[in-house]
Amino acid sequence: MSKCIFVGLDVHKDSINVAIAEAGRDGEVRHYGKIGGDIPALDKVIRRLQSRGAQLRVVYEAGPCGYEIYRHLSGLGIDCMVVAPGMIPKCSGDRIKNDRRDALTLARLHRAGELKPVYVPRAEDEAMRDLVRGREDAKAAEKKAKQRLGAFLLRHGKRYEGGKPWSRTHRRWLGDQSFAHPTQQITFQEYVSAVEQCQERVERLTEQIRILVPTWRLAPVVEAFQAMRGVSLIVAVTMAAEVGDLSRFDNPRQLMAYLGLVPSEHSSGGTVRRGGITKTGNGHARRVLVEGAWAHRFPARVSRALGDRQEGLPEAVRDIAWKAQVRLCGRYRHLESRGKTKQVVVTAIAREMAAFLWAIAREVPISAT
Repeated sequence: MSKCIFVGLDVHKDSINVAIAEAGRDGEVRHYGKIGGDIPALDKVIRRLQSRGAQLRVVYEAGPCGYEIYRHLSGLGIDCMVVAPGMIPKCSGDRIKNDRRDALTLARLHRAGELKPVYVPRAEDEAMRDLVRGREDAKAAEKKAKQRLGAFLLRHGKRYEGGKPWSRTHRRWLGDQSFAHPTQQITFQEYVSAVEQCQERVERLTEQIRILVPTWRLAPVVEAFQAMRGVSLIVAVTMAAEVGDLSRFDNPRQLMAYLGLVPSEHSSGGTVRRGGITKTGNGHARRVLVEGAWAHRFPARVSRALGDRQEGLPEAVRDIAWKAQVRLCGRYRHLESRGKTKQVVVTAIAREMAAFLWAIAREVPISAT
């Protein structure tokens, strides 16, 4: 039987520090060396270690370099694990940190079984996630461009008081604005053009999402998610792309914890202290759920748009969606009547929305290919 070698990789853009830990409690743990940050350099080390007849178990931290190493090593049949940096045990008294020590720590903890892997999405799921995040970045740029334009107008005493901003009336109002100095007029037009360009980019990315989702393996899940109130196409796609198959969670509490929607706690002995939500895990999915939770501040009803989204869905999915709407709308009013702040209320609603989405995901078959 071949021996097992635990390999810790501290991965950076241009370099990888490699450490190995021999199997067994008394096995040697040592720094193997520093190599280039590319796959050929890593392959050279892997072949050298395999030449000893050892079975390799590799681990590295999730980071900006993505999952390229994981997919490459898994394709070679090598056991590889990706761990979250925030979930790696650390000693409070350890004040020295460098790449060499990080690699040694990973190898030693992997041998001890103290590390838990993160979920690695499929390549096609990650591609859809990139598209969704691209749209999210475009929305953030649009918001920033609008803020810059608003600040410019305010500095020059121009206030729009005609109602909702960025409506058709507001756009006509913007077209009527003029400034005394030509340089200010040019600046104003550039700010307006920046907003329009950002809006066009958001529309292009939204249209691409709408076109590409039907060809995605998680398209049935996206359609089923939209049966719920407050879950539009973008919210549904974001949840599916960021979290993947929700049925991989054994119960909804695990999903709530993954999204960082459960209360934090610092208790000791007979003292119990609970604080705000942990905000760990995937912040993109948590954000869209909180946004969707605002829709439950109105009484429960199936609007025309919601009815169109539910058309053709299984009866079990529609039943879960209606049950969710009745409960969440009632819970919103109940929490509000108790004097809870609106942000606390919508966070509680978002937490329960995750549970109902988990139940819907279990009703929808997903292709394994």
